[in-house]
Amino acid sequence: MIEALGISLTEFIFYLINFLILVGALGKFLYKPFLELMDNRKQSIQDALDNAEMTNRRADEKMQNYNKRIARVEEEGREIIREAKQKADMQAAAIIEEANSKATDIILKAEQSIEREKEKAMEEMRQEIAALAILVAEKIVEQEIQRVGQEAIVDEVIKQARSTGWQS
Repeated sequence: MIEALGISLTEFIFYLINFLILVGALGKFLYKPFLELMDNRKQSIQDALDNAEMTNRRADEKMQNYNKRIARVEEEGREIIREAKQKADMQAAAIIEEANSKATDIILKAEQSIEREKEKAMEEMRQEIAALAILVAEKIVEQEIQRVGQEAIVDEVIKQARSTGWQS
């Protein structure tokens, strides 16, 4: 079979020895460095994956911290809004109370003014009635009417004074 290829046995052995030497040299100079290169590459990929996983863990931790901070800030914001609302409610209540107080003062002053006007009107009415009584007395004296006639005039004046609302 070797001779069918056109090479002799010695050449075949020589080729075989050359091939084995070549495989040995390639194995020593190329295959081992290639395996080392592959191992180094595998190790660098593994290191990169480990580094990426560690970076992801740190990023997740930071994200959780940020989420906690955001939740805290939101709670603080709600607290600030709640306090502002309470202050606004207290101010509104104070304003309403002040307005009610002023309204009460205005009503009290108006009632006092009405009472003074009422007393003034009553005094004016008394003075008018007194003037009327004097006028009636003068008329009675002038006409020298009988006693029954005088009583009728006085009764009429009193009746008119009462119908206008005067009370003594």
